[in-house]
Amino acid sequence: MNDATPADSAASSQLLTPRVLIPLALFGVYVIWGSTYYGLRVALTGFPPFALAAIRFVVAGGLMFALLLWRGSKAPTRRQWFNCLVTGTLLLGVGNGGVCYAEQTVASGIAAVAVASAALFMAIFAGLYGQWPNRMEWIGLVIGFVGIVVLNLGGELRGSPAGAIALVISPIAWAFGSVWSKHQDMPEPMMSAAAQMLAGSVPLAIVSLASGEHFSAVPDATSLAAMAYLIVFGSLLGFSAYIYLLHHTRPALASSYAYVNPPVAVLVGVLLGGEAVSRLDIIGTVIIVAGVAAITLAKAKK
Repeated sequence: MNDATPADSAASSQLLTPRVLIPLALFGVYVIWGSTYYGLRVALTGFPPFALAAIRFVVAGGLMFALLLWRGSKAPTRRQWFNCLVTGTLLLGVGNGGVCYAEQTVASGIAAVAVASAALFMAIFAGLYGQWPNRMEWIGLVIGFVGIVVLNLGGELRGSPAGAIALVISPIAWAFGSVWSKHQDMPEPMMSAAAQMLAGSVPLAIVSLASGEHFSAVPDATSLAAMAYLIVFGSLLGFSAYIYLLHHTRPALASSYAYVNPPVAVLVGVLLGGEAVSRLDIIGTVIIVAGVAAITLAKAKK
């Protein structure tokens, strides 16, 4: 027997509107994704990089896909599966896989800088489809990038050349995949996230096998806990929130997470890893927040 009243249904509908869901999704990509830098570093102590990403996304994507089908969502068409494979390969295979590979040897702060550049690439690729950022969004993007530079002025590149190259290619692939997907036949947002995670795990698994990755030992409890965190919060919640933003906001707002993730990563490192915070870290954080505010105001005015 259904005891729900019309008032209950109306209240539920109001909670599922973009006015409510967009701020929640922004919180997910701002805060949750920022914390995954530390989670990724911990998980890499027990998992090879590409195997880590493949396992993470096949589990998260499989769980979400099964849940959506159980709730009556429509499965992707053949064309949509192909588009999800392309997008999943760019975002997760090259984008996230490259970051996983790089963080074996590159400091997390440097990785955050590289990922932040995805916002600028997204603005450029969006322009190719006739959606150039407006003046306020350009101001926000420039301010945010300046904040990223200030935040990492004291950092040292401790990675290998291969890791540095991966951090150049990863944000470009992520940015192009994000913009390209907005102009393709894709499933509804949540099913799209699930399908992209499932499809993206395929190239990651292929690279893992082809490169001869192997487990030197059984992952310990700490790395397993980090893997669980990446699956539940980084993938099921964070990636789903990002896909929702891609479907309901302008690229500049959807990509603004790149400017918030670094200061969040610094904060998590301080609280959990005992890392020190310099004056430049504080200044950079303030500048980054100002850039995000400018992008948000541009979205509100539009």
